[in-house]
Amino acid sequence: MKNAGGGVRLSHALQVVKGFKPDEIVEIPAIGLETKRLVCFTEGFCRYYVGIKGSQKPCEWAYFSIETLELLKRYAGSEADRSVVTRYAKRHGLLVPKMMRKVSWRIMVQAMPREVARFIQSRFGELRISEARYEDLLSEADSYYPKYLEKLQELVYSSHMQETNN
Repeated sequence: MKNAGGGVRLSHALQVVKGFKPDEIVEIPAIGLETKRLVCFTEGFCRYYVGIKGSQKPCEWAYFSIETLELLKRYAGSEADRSVVTRYAKRHGLLVPKMMRKVSWRIMVQAMPREVARFIQSRFGELRISEARYEDLLSEADSYYPKYLEKLQELVYSSHMQETNN
């Protein structure tokens, strides 16, 4: 699915674009794992460690398609304002970023268990997980994300076909 994301908040997506460091080695405190910040999989998607915690809304990982990675590389280091992105979407008749997260959630829960979808979208207030479960959820998210991309593509394709036939 072209340019598909995992429902990351717009503010977090903009932080990823601005500070994109794909080769940086990070330690994931929850499980004591050292890894490259960006990990891509043969199934056509990547996950990027964002690691935002504290007073703002958390964001551990950003999941996205390989096509989105190409866009990310092109715009890495760029800075954009949330309101400008939202106005652009409205002006061009696109789904606004806030709604994208909600739509993504609805599609995710059709393609994977809710607990995994919560993990991917960093809905940690709704999750109570131990270190061992965190590692399990990371593996499960990696295995279920391609199913989400397939479901998303199926829905977009069927919607396009309906428009074409009308």
